[in-house]
Amino acid sequence: MNTQTELRRLERIVDSSEVAPRVEAMLATGPRPRQLSVRTLLLGMLLSALDGRPAHLTRVHQALTSLPEPEQLRLGVIAQWREGPHRLTYRQLERTSSLVARALAREQPDGTPSEGLSEVLDGLLEESVRACGEPASSSYAVDWTDLESFARPPREDRSCSDPEASWGHRRGDGRGGTEQPFFGYYLQVATAVRDERGEQAPELVRRIQLTSCQVDPPAALVPVIERMVASGVSVTDLLADSGYAYRKAETWALPLRRLGVRLVQDLHPRDRGPRGTHKGAVLANGNLYCPATPRPLLKLSPPARGASEQELSADDRKAGELHRYKLGRLSRHDPDGYHRVACPAARGKLRCPLRPQSLALPHDRPEVLEPPAEPPPCCRQRTITVPPSVNAKTAQKHDYPSPAHRRSYARRTAAERAYASVKDRATNDLSRGWCRLTGLTPIALFAAALFVARNLRVADAFVARQAEQRRRAEAGPPPRPRRRRRRTAEDLIAAANAPP
Repeated sequence: MNTQTELRRLERIVDSSEVAPRVEAMLATGPRPRQLSVRTLLLGMLLSALDGRPAHLTRVHQALTSLPEPEQLRLGVIAQWREGPHRLTYRQLERTSSLVARALAREQPDGTPSEGLSEVLDGLLEESVRACGEPASSSYAVDWTDLESFARPPREDRSCSDPEASWGHRRGDGRGGTEQPFFGYYLQVATAVRDERGEQAPELVRRIQLTSCQVDPPAALVPVIERMVASGVSVTDLLADSGYAYRKAETWALPLRRLGVRLVQDLHPRDRGPRGTHKGAVLANGNLYCPATPRPLLKLSPPARGASEQELSADDRKAGELHRYKLGRLSRHDPDGYHRVACPAARGKLRCPLRPQSLALPHDRPEVLEPPAEPPPCCRQRTITVPPSVNAKTAQKHDYPSPAHRRSYARRTAAERAYASVKDRATNDLSRGWCRLTGLTPIALFAAALFVARNLRVADAFVARQAEQRRRAEAGPPPRPRRRRRRTAEDLIAAANAPP
């Protein structure tokens, strides 16, 4: 794809997002008009990212001044002054960039993007997804990573060239890596993944969030998801690791459930297993279970990484048996977050003397041999009401652990691949020095440009791969190679001299 074609595609993204006129209106005007517009500045940042260049203003200047001369004239890179044609200088680019960063920054920095900056980030990424084709999916994988600042950490007098950055921690490279401190920001992405029973879809990054390390990442991502839903984007499944699931329910799980989002997440080891009771039912791994559930089943954990087929089958059988003791859901969450569940014996999943009608079930069902001497409400009543405070942190779409959860949660690796694609040293690398500007606003703008370029590359590769698969399907299987029917002299000699 040539430069002009790429430029036209980037222009459609910037124009459709309508962020350039809004930012332009926020900038101060002087007696002499600026040569470089916000629209051209955004195009230069996108061109630089699409070309695999680091997020340096010098690279943005090179990307704009290397365009064909007619394009430079059209975009204002070359302007007609009284002395003649004038090409954009680096100082002009730096001046416009600083004006944009100052206009989009918060008056009192608190470690989160301002409302204007969030609109710019959301608009650019949303239009890049639409330009690549709306994915036939409403499931998203989220994750956060470290984004190290180019500034040096604060000195003893607490002076620093990047006051919005702060100390955070990250996991070292390799399996079982230790925690390492770093100075910078937390970057989060929401990557589209295929639905559980849906077709393959390109893994496009639809939203990003950049915050100081002093801000809790899961709590900072909730407003981003809320803006997605408010804009009309359907979010049904949200896949997250235990770093998100371990947070307070009031800042992560409960606000998302209020939006109708179904969580698919890995539970932190401290949240697994039995965690109290509700009306006699045992709370474990986000579900309610019969009081007579065998204790080893309640302590069931997901299979270890690299488990064999035999180990997976054994764990799946235990998960299936545990499901028999689960109280069955009878209703959805009401507007206040309440729902109703019923005894598993009343639902026909196991045999229990406290439910005489269940004793007529086949003997392949588990049987409660020692029911409670004093039956709790979950055994006496036909149904019980579950408030939103019960299993607030751990409740999710699938039973944990179970084969359905394992297959669904495996889609979360799309977020890891999104980071891998922007940490490739052959193209864009988010390591320290990738962006030498300081401050949350300019770094966030360059990060958005980087993920827009990444979405375009991923979409192009997905379209090419789908076309190749269709071509192979239409061509049919390749011809089988002919078998050798002749015996060469080397074959005869080897056969004659073979050991007895």
